[in-house]
Order: sequence, then structure tokens, then C-alpha cells
Amino acid sequence: MRRAIDLHRRDGLAAVWLVLCGLTSATAQTLALAPGMAEPAACNRPVYLTFDTGHMGTAPLIAEVLQRHQVKATFFAAHEKTQQGDGSLGEHWAAWWRARGSEGHAFASHTWEHAYWRADLDGPGEVRFRIRPSAGPQAGQNLQWSAQQYCDSLRQAASRLHGLTGQAPLPLFRAPGGKTSPRLLQTARQCGFAHVGWADAGFLGDELPSERYSNAHLLQKALRNIRPGDILMAHLGIWSRQDPWAPAVLEPLIVGLKARGLCFATLREHPQYREAVHQQPLQLAPSPHNYLKPSVLRP
Repeated sequence: MRRAIDLHRRDGLAAVWLVLCGLTSATAQTLALAPGMAEPAACNRPVYLTFDTGHMGTAPLIAEVLQRHQVKATFFAAHEKTQQGDGSLGEHWAAWWRARGSEGHAFASHTWEHAYWRADLDGPGEVRFRIRPSAGPQAGQNLQWSAQQYCDSLRQAASRLHGLTGQAPLPLFRAPGGKTSPRLLQTARQCGFAHVGWADAGFLGDELPSERYSNAHLLQKALRNIRPGDILMAHLGIWSRQDPWAPAVLEPLIVGLKARGLCFATLREHPQYREAVHQQPLQLAPSPHNYLKPSVLRP
């Protein structure tokens, strides 16, 4: 009974927000209260919804929304600390990832340690980078990584995703924070990974402080600015936001974009990445790491 009441309140809120964002009351009510609608046979005006891992607190709710509206997304995963104190690619979340694999979502690397690129390091010999992981035993430290170490981190996350989901990961990655350099991108390409950013309008703002950027404001902005072909980016829970963006914004955003005639596709279908995905499957060598423990990549 309580769940039925919660669903009624959720759908009513979605309808109200859509009206506020410029849709007619009839359209909003029809779409918000018809959550099982199937995607059209052909997706001619696609947007590409992507999620990076985070604290995973909203992951179950996000999965429910995607399943309810038959939306397929692309997940970029790192082994980040979660609200449970484990890692987002650890055993606690294994069943969640398996379920997403069975639903037909797509998956790609976000580096194992959620490793931020900070700078290219000049000097003789091999390519090196200054890296600052935000997960694992060296979180918060400024490290020096070789090109091989960066590739190992990309592959470790991709290999773990393969094992969890049963789906071959895409030969793509997203650098944490979207921070890269031409040298880093070249290094990733040489080990089989193309980088994926996001559209300006696709920055959905879920990591912004909620006291300055309300959910209603972020929803209105997204519905106003998103265009066909945009790559959208959000997280499976974000530490810096007190008022969770998902599912509060996610569900009316999906409903509103569908009402504008947009549809959803994974990055398997994105024209910029389609050829690489279908013609050059990612080659993952067996990894020596124990995936249930954070890896230590020495500088």
C-alpha cells in the first residue's frame, strides 16, 4: 500500500514539473502516468543518456526508472567508495550490475581508481602523467603513472564490468571529471579506448550544490536545451548534492524529452563511436588484480 502511494505521489510530481516546464497538462499527465510505454521501433532523434558511478545511493531508483520507461543507458564505471563503505564494482553491487546487463544497457570504463588526470609530465623516457585517484588506498594522493599504468586502470574497470554484466564492455572510457590532455587521449587510444565526453546541454547538473541549483531549475534547463544527438551525463549518486537529483529529475526528464519527440539510445549506436564499437571489440588481457580489493598502482 505504501509503495502504491509513493508511486502515485511520484507520478503526480512528474506531471506537475512537466506542466511547469511548458508541456500541456494532458500531455504531462498521459506520459507521467503511462510508465510502461515502449520505445518506438526506430530511434530517429536520439539522445544518449550516460551515468558515471558515484556513491550508488540512488542506483536502485535509477534502475527502476530506466526499466519503467524502457530506456537504455550507458554506464561508465569505476570502483568508487559507496555509501555502504564498499566499492561500486564490489560484491555488494554485483547483482545490480548483472541485472543491468540482462536489460541490455551498455558499459564502459571510468578507470578503476576514479583516477583524475592532473598534468602531463615532461622528461626523458616513457610518457608519464600526474594522476590523483579519488578511490582506493592511494585516494587523494598525487601520483606519477606511466602510460601502461593508466591503460591497466582502464582495463581493470572494463574487465570487472565484463565479469559482472556478462556483456562485452565498449572500447570507450570517460576520464573522471572529463579531464584529459591530447597525450592522455593518445595513450588511451593506443590501448584500445576512445574517450567520451558530454554535450554542454548534456551536463545535467547533478553534482552541483542543491542549495544553489534546485532540482526544478535543473529539470527546466535540461528540457529547454537538450537537442537530438546530445550525450547526457549524470551519476549513480553524488556526494556533493544534498537533495538527490535522481530519480526526482530523471523521471520527468525522460518523460519530457519523449514528449518532445526524442528517444534514447546507448553509445553503441552513436555515429561517432559506432564503427569502433562494432569493428574493434575491446581486447582485455587477463588481469592479475583481485577485483574485490582496490588495486595499488605504484608511481
